[in-house]
Amino acid sequence: MARGPRKTMEQKIEAKQELIEALETRLDSERTELEDLLREKRLKELETVEELIEESGLDASEVAEILRNHSMQIQSA
Repeated sequence: MARGPRKTMEQKIEAKQELIEALETRLDSERTELEDLLREKRLKELETVEELIEESGLDASEVAEILRNHSMQIQSA
């Protein structure tokens, strides 16, 4: 059975180039979406930390000092 006319080498090359361009566009879109998701995750984490700081009644410099001390204790253990 005949499958139709065969593609020329130029047609095959053009088809591959178009496919690659489409895939690159898709990759760009996926990277942008990933960056948005990571940014959203970071913002939610920062909001959680902010809530904890507010609930503690401490200011940011006091919390930073507590975290530094805690980190040093863990490293020296």
